[in-house]
This record gives sequence, C-alpha cells and structure tokens, in this order.
Amino acid sequence: MPDLLFWLYLTNAVLLINHEIDSAYWKEWELFRLPGGITGFLLLHFPLLFVVLYGLVLIVKHSVFGFIFSLILCFGGIFAFVIHTYFMKQGRKEFNKPISKLILVLTLLVSIAQLIVTLFIISA
Repeated sequence: MPDLLFWLYLTNAVLLINHEIDSAYWKEWELFRLPGGITGFLLLHFPLLFVVLYGLVLIVKHSVFGFIFSLILCFGGIFAFVIHTYFMKQGRKEFNKPISKLILVLTLLVSIAQLIVTLFIISA
C-alpha cells in the first residue's frame, strides 16, 4: 500500500504542477486578485512546489509527516477542482479549454484515490 501511495502522490503532484503551469497561462493571479502579477505568482510557487516535492520525500521515508503532506495535497487537489468548477459556472472563461478541464477532473479523481489510500494507511 505505501507503494500505491507513492505513485498516487507523484501523479497528483504532476497534475497539480501542470495545473499551475496552466494557471500562469490563464493569469490566475487576476482571478484570485493576488498582488504582484506574474512575479508574485511565481514567487509564491517556490515554497509551494518545495512543500509538494518534500512531501513526496517524506512518503518515501514512511514518515508520519508524509501522511500529513499527503492529506494536504489531496485537499489542495479537491479544492482546485471545486473552485475552478465554481468559477466556470459563474461564467468565467479561464480553465475552459478541454485540456484544462481534463487536468482538473484527473486531479479530483487522483486526489480522492490518494485520500482513501492515505486514510487507510493511517488507520492501519
């Protein structure tokens, strides 16, 4: 089961990183009214990406903190799907391309699977 968690975490991280690349295309900082434009957006992603990747290291080491990072990544993926779906239903045009939607749907599905596996490992 830990190997499955590793692959789910890695897949989810790749999906979310691709979503963030897509976010730069859509100027997500404007959608969320974040200050600093592209510079602030990119600076914000240095610690975020570090945390996501460090969480994978902790999963490999079978650290308790790895499970916490896993839960955070799961909820981040679910949140990304929910908030962007909400914005699209409000008529926003961002993330309305088929590839953007596919990344969001896959992120949701992998996040749910990862959440189930993480909770199963924690409860065992």
